[in-house]
Amino acid sequence: EPIDGAVCLMDLADDFGKSHNRELYIETYNAAIQFAKDYPSTLWCYGNHDLSYIWEKPETGFNPDMRTLVYDKIEELKSCLPSENQLAYIHKIDKVLFMHGGLSNFFVRRWVTPSHQKAIGKTIVEINEMGSALMWSSSSPIWYRPQFAPDSSPSRLFRGGKYLQVVGHTPVKDVILEGGVLSCDTFSTYSDGTPYGSQKFCVVDTRELTFRTY
Repeated sequence: EPIDGAVCLMDLADDFGKSHNRELYIETYNAAIQFAKDYPSTLWCYGNHDLSYIWEKPETGFNPDMRTLVYDKIEELKSCLPSENQLAYIHKIDKVLFMHGGLSNFFVRRWVTPSHQKAIGKTIVEINEMGSALMWSSSSPIWYRPQFAPDSSPSRLFRGGKYLQVVGHTPVKDVILEGGVLSCDTFSTYSDGTPYGSQKFCVVDTRELTFRTY
């Protein structure tokens, strides 16, 4: 159906029992690269599994023998995009923040320059420029799991109640909206490779803050 654009929440690398399947890594990233060529306005959000290869940080399923391959493929993906800013930790469209994990008030207050915290654009720019020292932590936007936070109210989220966060990272059976977070990782699998979720896609109205799946 007609849409204005697509956002990929990533974690393209790694799967149970497939970490030595070089051809599957190539097939997966080539599919992403072709999609970027076919739909050059697409936005991409770094996942922790993708970054584990860039930063050489061991992760579930991480295979050091594939590091150069994945690194090169991500660079190839970036080269296909009109702007290098299209591959980032966080993207903002209207009143929606897209990212892999989630953005908490704690992370912003702890690491973002105080004067930048009042302007969401400056906050996002500063976070998107952060390196592994700050991002490879459980509270960062590539790792944070707001679904597991003790307090499920939007107040724990950055600009919660005003902005919707659309995230992947945490496997869900179906797309779920709860506490200001739209969880969309319906494509994860069990250890035997069978699907965990519904494998549905999500269409988000970034102005009305509504969504539907198909």
